[in-house]
Amino acid sequence: MLDYDSEAACYDATRGGEARARASARAVETLLPGSAAVVADVACGTGSVTALLRRPGRLVVGVDRSRSMARVAASRLDGAAVLGEATRLPLPDSSVDAVTMIWLLHLLDRPTSAAVLAEAARVLRPGGVLITTVDKNDALYAVGGDAAALVRPLRDAHAPVQADAYAWVSEVAAGLGLVAAGRTSFAGTGQGRSPKAWRESLAASANGWPGAAPPAELERLDALLAALPEQERPRADPVYRLIALSSAHRKPVRAGRPAAP
Repeated sequence: MLDYDSEAACYDATRGGEARARASARAVETLLPGSAAVVADVACGTGSVTALLRRPGRLVVGVDRSRSMARVAASRLDGAAVLGEATRLPLPDSSVDAVTMIWLLHLLDRPTSAAVLAEAARVLRPGGVLITTVDKNDALYAVGGDAAALVRPLRDAHAPVQADAYAWVSEVAAGLGLVAAGRTSFAGTGQGRSPKAWRESLAASANGWPGAAPPAELERLDALLAALPEQERPRADPVYRLIALSSAHRKPVRAGRPAAP
């Protein structure tokens, strides 16, 4: 997993910057109930999206496990960012109206993903909403076009099961008493890859699915990508999916669990 402490200073600039943050926040806002007065943004990172969710009468708190990320987020949120694990949020039971998680579950294995979803459900008030991205890693391969079309078959053959797969998240959520309440999408501005960028990414991804693919197949893929025209022209931006899950039919969690230190 990426060292987010060392990435904090340059994270926004290398992930689409303010344009991507605005697109993400607009999408989240369409799924947030107008009555949501307390929102917890889990794995808030630098707080670039979190800060854009603030409104008069709405308290938005960022939570991140990375000390450096939380420090940057706190500077954007007037101090309203805290250190915390997504599997043990520093929040009381039934204390927030909404939990947002943008690009978190795809970083986890399925048992941890399930634990994170359960923890989000714990802190939601009855009628609250969990908003999360799903199928994040699929987005870059689903844009169409020449480069993605070459890469996708090999990726599909060797990628591990995804901890943010829509079907998986929906199944776990149902077991927690959370039901579908909406969906939307947003573009990953500036994240489309050129053939050259694909080749560089594949060569550097020994710990990802390329590390599980036969070297001969990777070499063949590299040659096919190298033969594409306009090697440095980025192709279409990926489109990311967001879903909302409501706790409207969930029984209230019994209060009294202490917050994590």
